[in-house]
Amino acid sequence: MKKIQKMRRMIQRKFREGIAILKDNSGLSVIEMLLILVVIIALILIFKNQLIDLVNTIFDKITSESAGI
Repeated sequence: MKKIQKMRRMIQRKFREGIAILKDNSGLSVIEMLLILVVIIALILIFKNQLIDLVNTIFDKITSESAGI
């Protein structure tokens, strides 16, 4: 009987430890940051050509208007 009670207490303790681990949110912000970075990188790769054209247009406009100063 003592062995059964000892096993029961051990299982309950492990169960409580498992629930405490599931409730722990310390690593959540790292996962969120990684997901945000993945989305940003994917958007950059998808719209790469449009972004390059936009930056080139902006620099061309800056260069042409700086000649008038």
